[in-house]
Amino acid sequence: MQVFADTGLRGKTLGQVIAVRFAKSFRRLYEAKALKDDSPVDEESFVFGAFRLIPAQRMLLEDGRPVHLGSRALDVLVALVQGAGETLHKDQLIAFAWPDTVVDEGALRVHVAALRRALGDARGGNRFIANIPGRGYSFVAPVRREQGQEAAKLPNTPGLGENLPAQLSRVIGRAEVIATVMSRVSQHRFLTIVGPGGIGKTTVAVAAAKALSGSYADGVWFVGLGSLQDPALVPSAVGAVLGSPPGVGDPLSSLVAWLRGKCALIIIDNCEHVVGAAAATSEAMLKAAPRVAILATSREPLRAEGEWLLRLPSLEVPPERSGLTASEALGFPAVELFSERAVATLDGFDLPDADIPFALEICRRLDGVPLAIELAAAQVDVFGVRGLAAHLDDRLAVLTRGRRTAMPRQQTLRATIDWSYELLTEPERRLLCRLAIFPAGFGLEAAAAVSSRGDDAPAVVGEGIASLVAKSLVTRDGSTPGRWRLLETIRAYALEKLFESGETNETARRHAEFFRKLVVPATTSEILRISVGDVARFGGEIANVRAALDWSFSPTGDAAIGVALTAAFAPVWLHLSLVVECRQRTEHALDTFSPDFNLAAPLERRLHIALGIALTLTMGPVERTRTILAKARRLAESVNDVEAELHMLWAQWSMENILGEYR
Repeated sequence: MQVFADTGLRGKTLGQVIAVRFAKSFRRLYEAKALKDDSPVDEESFVFGAFRLIPAQRMLLEDGRPVHLGSRALDVLVALVQGAGETLHKDQLIAFAWPDTVVDEGALRVHVAALRRALGDARGGNRFIANIPGRGYSFVAPVRREQGQEAAKLPNTPGLGENLPAQLSRVIGRAEVIATVMSRVSQHRFLTIVGPGGIGKTTVAVAAAKALSGSYADGVWFVGLGSLQDPALVPSAVGAVLGSPPGVGDPLSSLVAWLRGKCALIIIDNCEHVVGAAAATSEAMLKAAPRVAILATSREPLRAEGEWLLRLPSLEVPPERSGLTASEALGFPAVELFSERAVATLDGFDLPDADIPFALEICRRLDGVPLAIELAAAQVDVFGVRGLAAHLDDRLAVLTRGRRTAMPRQQTLRATIDWSYELLTEPERRLLCRLAIFPAGFGLEAAAAVSSRGDDAPAVVGEGIASLVAKSLVTRDGSTPGRWRLLETIRAYALEKLFESGETNETARRHAEFFRKLVVPATTSEILRISVGDVARFGGEIANVRAALDWSFSPTGDAAIGVALTAAFAPVWLHLSLVVECRQRTEHALDTFSPDFNLAAPLERRLHIALGIALTLTMGPVERTRTILAKARRLAESVNDVEAELHMLWAQWSMENILGEYR
């Protein structure tokens, strides 16, 4: 029994031995025929679904694009497809794929699993490889054989195919925007995804391009410019990725000449530091090749002809005070991302209902920016969710554990913003740092007040803001026209730079003076009178007013500004039912009050009356309340303000009634 001489066949049945010998003989015949250029096997291909298998070229195509498979997996696929409809025993497949090697069935299972992933087996109703328990595998999809020149081969045009980076983690919360990107690229050929660092521009671009890859006969290509220092090298970088011949002379001319007639989608990633060259290269390629489309990512628009923009939003975060359970909160992409990345970092991590308010605070304070959330989740094992929320005031020092393999500018939160900051002109840097003094939104007049010493007109400041908006460092504040804000993380960074420049105190003074000048003129001689429109207007500035008061009463501030602003703003607190804050602020102002402040008489009266009402409504100390109410009433009588007198009489009656002092 010579057939049993092969030690790899010992223990096999006679039928299995014959099958293995047949498989090895068939492989030797297949390899011998594959060496002959004029052999029919060279021209034979197998078509199934969207795939074409060309055994002689050891190539699998999907919609004309190469599918990358390992050598052994491709051998298994060849055997299965050539025996389509039949059950091939595991030993036959092993003998075909490993003719001179002894392997166990585990290796075969690994490669069959890889094949199923590559083919999309069981996705969208597709079925290719069936497992026959105890026997082997069968290729069950319909297969069509083609002979001769009609069998599709990979053209030998340089660069045909794709090089999209594989996405190793799940894309969360971007399905809608990916669909939008796909639609706009198809319609307009030139789309730039714009947004701040870490917002996920590259992730969205790659996901959209992957979904579009079947629409471009010459492939989908990814050109990363992040490491490029010289803008003049942009055409060469694009050409090197696409595989265009270098040519002689101008690289851009060679590139566009090679692209003519091609049908491809080109992703040009991280354009902001070479934006001019990226714009010129993109324009030239699109003009020369009508079937080429470009999807760019940048922190600012390329401002090129034919460009369409899509500003990528942050991930959705639940509204404040939403009272969500863990399962409800995880329905929001920002929270889902935080939880998933925390699980990847800390095995067994769970987000209980008790920690949800802290997780929401983290996601909100990081503005729903994916990179910032991922960096935060990487620190859960160090701080826990509650501790991490407490350390966000120092986020630039805490969020430092990015991927080792990421670009240096994406390994820490500070490095991400450094990259954008270094690309600014000096006037833009000064403006950004001064705008950081606003904890909430700001309008053009407010920005001009803090950004200059009178040497810059509002129009000049407006141009600077527009430039910072374009570079994704300033964002529009909701739907309000003419109002902007800084993302909280960018603001924290810019405040550091403002402090380093030594301009913090002067900028804070201009900020406080602006709001004093804004609010005080609305004060009328009628005590506590303020229009509904002013309540709405000033109520929207409450965060800025709080910041102005905090600085005014600080050791380096100006208490006179703080007292005047407190007195003028008191009716707003009362109208907004912020009675406790009104009491605390007015008490502090009166405790700090000095005759040297030259406070206008109406403001002084308003301060006492507002405090009297606030003390009554919050059940303040009895004697203190009586004293303040009495003085407020005398001040109202001194100017014959009957309405204010009635307010004070009502407040006094209310307090005494509560105390049981009916007489």
